[in-house]
Amino acid sequence: MRLILMGAPGSGKGTYAEVLEKHFRVPHISTGVIIRNAIAKETPMGLIAKTYIDKGNLVPDEIANEIVKERLKEKDCENGFMLDGYPRTLAQGEHLTRALEDLGVELDAAINLVIDESLVVERIINRRYCPKCGRGYNVKTIKPIVDGMCDDCKVPLLTRDDDNEETVKSRLVVYNNLTKPLVGYYEKLGKLVSVDSNRSIDVVVEDIIHALEE
Repeated sequence: MRLILMGAPGSGKGTYAEVLEKHFRVPHISTGVIIRNAIAKETPMGLIAKTYIDKGNLVPDEIANEIVKERLKEKDCENGFMLDGYPRTLAQGEHLTRALEDLGVELDAAINLVIDESLVVERIINRRYCPKCGRGYNVKTIKPIVDGMCDDCKVPLLTRDDDNEETVKSRLVVYNNLTKPLVGYYEKLGKLVSVDSNRSIDVVVEDIIHALEE
């Protein structure tokens, strides 16, 4: 199964990716995690990416394209993959199509998580993550067993610097201007699967799996 997870910030891409990764047994490739690791290590690419992320803007295509291209060549992607956070622009989508053609494989579906913008800010400002394993939580919807601590690593959870109301609103503007055109692109390719992400996690996951297996 070769999938793309699309949707506005806060639509639940990371959350659903964890479940779908186990169900379909394909690697979850999050460009966001890879880029944050590069930022933390202060690599040349990471430092460039940070200047854009701090302003609530997208990482330049050439950086994201290179990250994904190299990742899809790895052995664990031979039987499928799930991209989370890429493509984010029409140019990236077209680049991915060419990259998959070069690899001799075809995309199965682009899952579009549809969410009301009124819920986005609330979801994001309540997000937390484990600095050790990267697992995501939400203080209202995906609570850890012990308040403020990762269930697995037993270390304090953190809030990302860009998970604040001002940056979220800026990211929504960027999403509507640059990423939404991908919906029409994958619809024309016959790959689009739109799912209402305003509902509970279990219901949304069930709908996604049913649509893909159908």
